[in-house]
Amino acid sequence: MMPPMRPSVLIVDDVPANIRVLAGCLSDDYAIHVATGGTEALKLARAVLPDLILLDVVMPDLDGYDVSRQLKADPATADIPLIFVTARDASEDEARGLSLGAVDYITKPVSGAVVRARVKNHLELRAARETLARHNAALLEAAQLREDVDRIMRHDLKGPLTGIIGLPQIILDDGGLSDSQAMFLRLIEENGYKMLSMINLSLDLFKIERGTYCLSPEPVDLLAMLRRLFLEFAGLAGPRALRCCLTVQGREPDLDTIALVSGERLLLYTMLANCLRNALEASPQGGLVAVDVHPGDPTAIAVSNAGVVPWGVREHFFEKYATEGKIGGTGLGAYSARLIAETHGGCVTMETSDETGQTRVVLSLPRGDVSGATGTHPGQVGLVHSSI
Repeated sequence: MMPPMRPSVLIVDDVPANIRVLAGCLSDDYAIHVATGGTEALKLARAVLPDLILLDVVMPDLDGYDVSRQLKADPATADIPLIFVTARDASEDEARGLSLGAVDYITKPVSGAVVRARVKNHLELRAARETLARHNAALLEAAQLREDVDRIMRHDLKGPLTGIIGLPQIILDDGGLSDSQAMFLRLIEENGYKMLSMINLSLDLFKIERGTYCLSPEPVDLLAMLRRLFLEFAGLAGPRALRCCLTVQGREPDLDTIALVSGERLLLYTMLANCLRNALEASPQGGLVAVDVHPGDPTAIAVSNAGVVPWGVREHFFEKYATEGKIGGTGLGAYSARLIAETHGGCVTMETSDETGQTRVVLSLPRGDVSGATGTHPGQVGLVHSSI
């Protein structure tokens, strides 16, 4: 078995006696290379790429400062630790040497113990930096691989799911089914579309996190969306006798009242669903989840529920994976709601009170351009009445 290679040190000094002193301190532990001038040092450094350089300042051809500049300007030698060893002991000389990229500055006459300690420390630091760089590179490669796998999985899931979604309609077109059979097929189709939307949404959130998402807004009726969500979450609310209440500026809206904002329908639906689901899951038995919409520019949607956010989560409520004491919770609902609100140019805040025992999440969204929506009238600010 071959013995491990010893680290190499290049000693640069125009005085042979100084070289002998330094080499005598280090030759037992390191492979020593020697140069007696600046020009020779540059050639040797580029040829052998030593692990560390001990460099004199005053030399007849190129001084140590010029050698340091050229070494740091060359990518092949820029990362080699360089220690000045010189008789110049003024603070301005040391500051100049360190400003040129030296990692240390030793004044002559040298102490063998000090030289050995400094060389050992800086070689260990370099080895640690190189190890850290390799680990970082491996982590970046693993993260990229994970992103690629996630992207491929999402893409591959969409193929068979699209086929599943198409089958119910084919069966329905053939006829001869009972009403209950037709209903079940419609449920399969609807849930298939929901799954497809979830896959598409995961791709969208991936782009949003990286700032590459391009928003395609359209007029969206928030009240209609919230009413639909109330129906969809009836199964979650019913077993615990939870009640849901929808108001506009504190009052129950007429059925033909709509509140419009300009945004992406699926993203806004997901944002509201996450906030409403969080409120329902956090509410105690028989609790009330109240949603109050304040149309305007911006439009505000306040979701309130009984119950308080645990102390350990409050400061990180909208951060990724922030969750506590919630069985099956991922901590992504509030995080994605924040991302979606910010993507629309809005924001989201949370207030929780131990005194009142209430929690309130407020989503604020710019109204945007809703002029093309059916039923809008000039001068109205997001709150309109349907003409149907």
